[in-house]
Amino acid sequence: MKFKKGLCLLIFFLIGFQAVFSQNKIDSFLKPSDSLNTKRQNGVIISEAVLASGTLIGLNQLWYADYPKSDFHFINDNSEWIQMDKAGHLFSAYHLGRVGAEALNWSGASKEKQLVYGAGLGFAFLTAVEVFDGFSSEWGASTGDIIANASGTALYVSQELIWKEQRITPKFSFHTTQYANQRPEVLGSSFAEQILKDYNGQTYWLSVNLYSFSKDSKIPKWLNLALGYGGDGMITGNKENYCQNSIPNPQRFRQFYLSFDADLTKIKTKSHFLKTFFSILNTVKIPAPTIEIRQFNGIKWHLIYF
Repeated sequence: MKFKKGLCLLIFFLIGFQAVFSQNKIDSFLKPSDSLNTKRQNGVIISEAVLASGTLIGLNQLWYADYPKSDFHFINDNSEWIQMDKAGHLFSAYHLGRVGAEALNWSGASKEKQLVYGAGLGFAFLTAVEVFDGFSSEWGASTGDIIANASGTALYVSQELIWKEQRITPKFSFHTTQYANQRPEVLGSSFAEQILKDYNGQTYWLSVNLYSFSKDSKIPKWLNLALGYGGDGMITGNKENYCQNSIPNPQRFRQFYLSFDADLTKIKTKSHFLKTFFSILNTVKIPAPTIEIRQFNGIKWHLIYF
């Protein structure tokens, strides 16, 4: 409830901010160029190159440097975490590519460049991470991860080519679980770490815009139907035994969800500041009434599901 109130207050503040400063330099700066703006395009390319390179260098120094190197090799980890990590790769590749494409659109670059260089950003960056994994004796490059990365990029590009709009959007939601306290070194010791590491609390969604498929004027343009996937009982990547403090390894099972959602990019506003804000926030599934179908335990209803 506090989250919902805080979000409403934040949106209210932003609307008020926009009403006063809608003509300021920020809104003008965020407006996409009608034609190619070379300075903007160069700025986008340089910024993306610097951020990606800096992130990869930092990742190599802070993470991979602590583990021994090996010859490049592949591993098969497709059975781990009941594929929740693969859903995360699809989600990340899609949104990194979407941001890259929208950044080039802001510079006035052609649609072809947006799809080839912008949307390919997520796949290129995440593939570079796989190369790091491949040279680490602790891990290895995962063909499943690469396929998931390619799928996320393909989901964005194919929709632009077929419909010239994004009708199906991957989204994310999270809630804390009991398992992180049992194995914090793997599932996270803080809330921020648990968002990234505790697959039990993650849910990945495909949020489908109903109006885009039906064009029925009675359907609100922002209304979405969301299909979710999650898992529970995962203290380890696979089903290997794990016991600590006399707590047995719980039963692992998949969860499927059906819920309502909102496509925030369909909210009408002339403010490019709000359009940018809604585009960023549109990566998160809004809390809503949800039907959960459990692999072994039937159906569960949630009045509000995070």
